Amino acid sequence: MNVGERMRTKLVMLIVGAGLMFVTTRLSAHHAFAAEFDAKKPVHFEGTVTKMEWVNPHVWLHIDVKKPDGTVENWAFEAGTPNVLFRRGFTKESLLPGTKVVVDGYQAKDGLKRANGRDLTFPDGRKLFLGSSGTGAPYELTPNNQKVPSKN
Repeated sequence: MNVGERMRTKLVMLIVGAGLMFVTTRLSAHHAFAAEFDAKKPVHFEGTVTKMEWVNPHVWLHIDVKKPDGTVENWAFEAGTPNVLFRRGFTKESLLPGTKVVVDGYQAKDGLKRANGRDLTFPDGRKLFLGSSGTGAPYELTPNNQKVPSKN
């Protein structure tokens, strides 16, 4: 094998390795609802948006929640993919820091201040569905057999 062939072989191996690493990272980042969240632990918080992370495979919404004793906790809510949220009416300006919201969802199994977001309600009553379809998160059937988020 001459020098040119060896360099081509190394380049191909590098590209294939980088591609495999990318695919493996993406697959490990995506998970089923039941693997990380507990459907028997619904959460309901009123708070103020501190940050919105528009990343794949899931958007993350961070809100400050004031506890009864006056202390503030920051909770992170996993939402659907950026594309899904855009199609549902979200924009990058929908949830700017300082926006007051109510968020319903399901707490993470690890007990950390993380949850899978289901519904987001604005002070004016508008409601947006945060969840991603096909995750295994709880849902209900409407009279015409359409899946909708459950009202735990």
